[in-house]
Order: sequence, then structure tokens, then C-alpha cells
Amino acid sequence: MGTRERRDRSNKFDNELRVSFLHFAAEHLIKPEAVSLTAVGGYGRGELSPGSDLDLLILHDGSEKPKTLADFVNAFLYPLWNKKIALDHSVRTRSETRELAQEDIRVALGLLDLRFVAGNTDLASAVGADAIENWRKNQSRHLPKLRKLIQDRETRSGELAFLLEPDLKEARGGLRDINALRAIEMSGAVTVSLARVAESEALLSNVRDVLHGENSKARDQLLLTEQDRVAATMKFRDADALMLEVAKAARAVDYLMNLTWHRIDSQEAKSWFRRNKSQVIEKGLVILNSEVTIEENYNISEDSGIGLRAAATAAQRGLPLSIDACVLLAETFAPLPTPWPQHVLDDLVSLIGAGAPMVRVFEALDQDGLIEKWIPEWSHMRFLPQRNVLHRHTVDRHMLETAVHAAALTRTVKRADILLVSALFHDIGKGFPGKDHSEYGEVLILPLAKRLGFNEIDSQQIALLVREHLLLSAVATRRDLDDPATIQYVVEKIKDPETLQLLHALSISDGEATGKTGWSDWKAGLVSILVTKCLTVMAGVKPVSQPDLLPTGPMTEEISIKILGDREEIEIEIIAKDQTGLLSAVAGLMTISRFNVRSAKTRTTNEIAVMRWVVELDTNAEMPTVEKLTDQLEKALSGELDLGRKIDERIDSYRKYPGIPTPPPVVFAANDLATNATIIEVRMHDRPGILFSVARAISRFGVDIKSAIVSTLGAEAFDTLYVTDLSGQPLSGERAQLLATKVENILITHL
Repeated sequence: MGTRERRDRSNKFDNELRVSFLHFAAEHLIKPEAVSLTAVGGYGRGELSPGSDLDLLILHDGSEKPKTLADFVNAFLYPLWNKKIALDHSVRTRSETRELAQEDIRVALGLLDLRFVAGNTDLASAVGADAIENWRKNQSRHLPKLRKLIQDRETRSGELAFLLEPDLKEARGGLRDINALRAIEMSGAVTVSLARVAESEALLSNVRDVLHGENSKARDQLLLTEQDRVAATMKFRDADALMLEVAKAARAVDYLMNLTWHRIDSQEAKSWFRRNKSQVIEKGLVILNSEVTIEENYNISEDSGIGLRAAATAAQRGLPLSIDACVLLAETFAPLPTPWPQHVLDDLVSLIGAGAPMVRVFEALDQDGLIEKWIPEWSHMRFLPQRNVLHRHTVDRHMLETAVHAAALTRTVKRADILLVSALFHDIGKGFPGKDHSEYGEVLILPLAKRLGFNEIDSQQIALLVREHLLLSAVATRRDLDDPATIQYVVEKIKDPETLQLLHALSISDGEATGKTGWSDWKAGLVSILVTKCLTVMAGVKPVSQPDLLPTGPMTEEISIKILGDREEIEIEIIAKDQTGLLSAVAGLMTISRFNVRSAKTRTTNEIAVMRWVVELDTNAEMPTVEKLTDQLEKALSGELDLGRKIDERIDSYRKYPGIPTPPPVVFAANDLATNATIIEVRMHDRPGILFSVARAISRFGVDIKSAIVSTLGAEAFDTLYVTDLSGQPLSGERAQLLATKVENILITHL
């Protein structure tokens, strides 16, 4: 693993290809000296990873007949193909190569790394010289194409530093960007400090080598399932430590890329707009070359707030903040007083509230360490990975994205400043082992809010929002919204409408930033219903008990099943006489029918159980009929149909495909005096048969399941069951905990 190994791998192929190329040239060609074998791309640089392709360019002088040349090329390449060696090859003359390089940016880039391997040395040297001359002479045409290529790749692959499963080669800040920087340096347009990314290139290349292993068809995406293995091989403490260093490396590359394009743009501006004058816009700030920067000769040391003023101005105008300004601010840093003056806090809020343009400005500040200097708490969150399947980004980027979404909701609340600051810091407590991130976040944000300039009351409100930022989502998806006790539970925590509206906006922002796996129209609707009911109570309207689930029609059979909707969203109503094992039987029936449960609600009243399930059907599965479901449920309840065996078969099939590492199941038990029941709450990664296993275990424990609320959020399952003993009373604390432990052990055993 390392540069030496990559070089040795390249040299090994050089030796093999050289002998083979010369042999077949002598055997098939009239003039063996008319051809040359060259390496381009990564192979041309002598940087072959185990999974890299061999990029070959076979040059010829045009003297051989096309068929003769084709026979030679095939004879040379067939042994490589037979060995399953991944390769990409081209056969061209010098003039064909020159013409193609002038039009195709990818060809032009690949030729910059051209290296002679075998055959006619002069031909290879001439083509290499042509490539450099073309690249430098036509830089004004090539560099915009290169920039577009980089932007398109970023759109497809995202930003390496912030992704949980990044592509080490294609993502922004990855290995292709380093090659692009090398190409810009070769153009002569500007000087590129490649030494600044030497360590980044070495780390990313080494990680890629370990990721590939000996797999010649390995991918470059560092999946969660591979991170522990790569971290162990490279002797990192754990996968989080590995991903932290990967993110740092990517940020260094990204910073140099931004700096390089900035310098190119500045040179072009000086060349084309020599008369362009700076426009003064704020104290000490000007717009120059479509960027916000600091006025020349301005005394920064006497204006500690100029950094945030510059950032807010740039973001609010949708302009980038000059990298030169960031460097200058970092070099002549003036500490802010404690607490911050009101105008500085206002600038921070203006920066956060700018929406999407804020991200670019914020990261420019962050790359030069300014955010950490202003807010030391930020250093812990930088690049912090989230090994959670619901999240797409690192902690710091997720909080920026949450702030972007919050900026769109400022008209829905009275205190936009409190919403924006809470959004930016809502996950400040993450990454501290053994601490609940919401509770510890409250501890961290309270002194920070005061230091930023908020008064005591506002700081307490921000701390409450950080502590309870998951409250509405959790309650809406795991509790009975028709139960007055559920509404009262939220109202007791969030006591006034203003704070509730802020929390609602924060919940939406957090959910939308997480992505579709953690936020959906269904979940948003439940949260909205919960908030509406809480606001009604806060307005002085006493909550009333909602009617139990009622069947949509009269019950004429012992088991009545109705199916509504299409494959993607099916609603199933099941009404049956209550009996031991009913819920587990129905849950098992859903599993063997290949229904994926999105949500479910059940309630038993007067010995009649009413169940409503919202499900979707597996791809390629057939929609079962009402008759079939009824027949299977009757057989399951009588013991004639062994649901356990069928579900185990499906689980075994499910296990054939390894998934991402996930935390173990967690089962909570607590008595809820308002509902006179014991709540059993299950949280775990979704898989077939969860509710079946849980319900069966509870039934065998000798308790009654009075109602259940089931939800699936992305890849996570959240099931809440209300149970009582056989006399209708909550379980004792000891017995409730024993039941929770039993259910948890069963779920762990079946992983």
C-alpha cells in the first residue's frame, strides 16, 4: 500500500506488455518500428491501484494496411482480455491524436500523462510534445471545458468531505480533482501549489488501494460496509477516525481547487476588464470581480466584526466571499468581545438566513479556520461522520443544510433569529461518547448562545429547541395522536405556542435536510396534526378523547378484511374477535404476503380488534386476494399455518445479502399513567418479521396488547405497543423491564 506499491504494479505491467507488444509487432507488421505503445491516465502516471484499468494508446505512423494493423492489435490484446484484465485502448496516428485532443477535453487530459512503454520512442515523444503544446496554447478553450467537467462530476457524485459513503475518485475533493489541478498547473495559466495536496493525494490513494484489495473489479465508493475493514487495515482507531482524515484531505483539495479557479478568474478579469473598479458596499467592504472582499488598506485589526459582516454581505447578495479576504482575515484575526455586540450577532443571523448561498460563504470561512476561531465548539463537529443510515452528510454539513431549509421557514415564526441559530447548532451535542446528543446539546448551546449575544430568556429558548429537536417527529410517529395524554405530554414540555411553532419549523428543516429516508409527506402530515392539536390545547380548549378505531362497516364475519389502494400504497382493514396471538398472526401474515409496512394502528375495544395497515407490495410480488388473506389468517390462528417457519425462510433469504452495519435493537418499557398501560417501544433497523417476533413474545409473556402504533422511517422501524396485565392494569416496573429485556434478546437473536 503506497506510492511504491502503485509504481511497482505499473512497472510489472510495463515489463509484461513490452515483451508482448514487441513480439506481436515483429510477427504481424511489415515495419515493427512503425508502432509505439504508450500509457495514459493513471497508468501513464505510474499510479495503478488494484482495481485500476490499463489505459493504453497504441500509436502508428499510418504506413501499415488497416487490416494488418488490426490483426496486430487484436493479437496483442487478446491475451490480456483472456486474463480478464480491465483495459481501455485506442489506436491512432499522431495527426488523429492531435485533432481529437483539440476537440475532446477527456482525450486532452489523458494525453498529459502519456508515458512511453515500448516501440517507437520518437513517435511517442512527438505525441507527448503535441499534447503539452495543445494544452498550453489552447488553454482559453480547454480550461472552461475542464471546469464544466468538474462541475458535472460534482453534480453526479457530490462532495467527498461531507458524504457518508463517498466516491474517492469522482466526488468533489477526490483524486480526479487532484489530477485536474495538475493539469491546470501544466497549462501555465496560474501557479498551483500542488505540494499543499500531496498528503491528501497519498491518503486518498492509499485508502483506495486498501478498498480495492486484490479485487480487480473493485469500486471506488467507500461504502459503510467497507469502512471498518479499511480503517483496521490502515491502523486507524476506528472508521470514524478514518473518515475524519478522508474529509480533511478532501477539504484541502477542494480549498486549493477554489483558490486556483479564483486566481484564474482574477487574471481573466484583469485582462478583460482593466477598467473595472471596486464598488464600496459596506464599511471596509467592496465588490471586486463579482466577489465580496475587503477594501484595500482597510485596518482589520480595529474592526473585529468585519469578518462576519463580509460573510453576511456576500451571502445576502448571492456572491462568493473572496478567498483573499478569508486568508487576510485568518492572518490578522481579531478576537470578538464576549458577549458579541448586537451588530455582530445580526450579521451571523443574516449569514445563516441567506439560504443556499450561505453554504459556499460559510465553507470558505471554515476552510481558513475562521469559524473555529469565532465559535470553538465548531471544531468538534467539523467532518464528524454519522454512521446512521438515515443521514447523507457529515454532522457539520447536515447542520448547514438544516439552516438552509430553516431560512425558507422564517416567515412562519416570530423569532427568525432563534430558529436560524437553533437550526445551525441543533446537533452540537453529537459525537461525544456516552452522551445523549440532544441533552448534551442543551448543555453546550446555552453558554454559546449567551456568548453570541442572546439574553437569558432567548438562550433558554434556544437550549430548549436543541434539547427537544426530535420530540415532534418521535411523538408523531410513535404515539397515538388521538390520545389526549399524547398531546398533554408535548404541551408539558413545550409550554407556549411561539416555542412550539419554532420547534415545528426546526423539525421540518431537520427532516428535509436528512432526506427522503427520514422525512416524507406522511411524516410531515403527522407532525402537523400533532402541532395543531397542541396549539388547540394551548389556546385553552380541553382535549377530548377521540373515538376508538371504528370499522368502516358492520362486522358480519369473525374475520373481516378489506383492501383499498394500489401496489405502492395499500390500506388494509382487519376486524376480528380479539384473541391471544392475533396481532402477531396479522403481522406475520403481512410478512409472508410480502407487504412492506409503512404504518399501522391497532386498537381493541369490547373484545373486537380493529387494525388499519398502510403497506406497499414488494416488487414482482402478486397482490393477495381478500379470500386468500382471510384463509391464511384463520389457519395461522388455528395453528394450521406455521407462520414462524415461513418468516424464518424469508429472513434467511434476506440475510444472503449483507447490509450496512447498524446499531443493535433497543427496547424501552415505561408505564403511562394517562393511558393506564405499559408502553413497549422497539427501535431497530427494519427487516422482515419484526412485529411478528415482538407481538408473539409479548403474548407468550402473559399480557394483553391493547393497541399498537407501527411506523417505518426510511430503513428504521419504530413500533410502540400499549400492554396491560390480564386484569387490565399496567405492569409493575420490574415486570415491564423484564418484558423489554426478553423482547430485545429475541430481536438480537434473530439478527
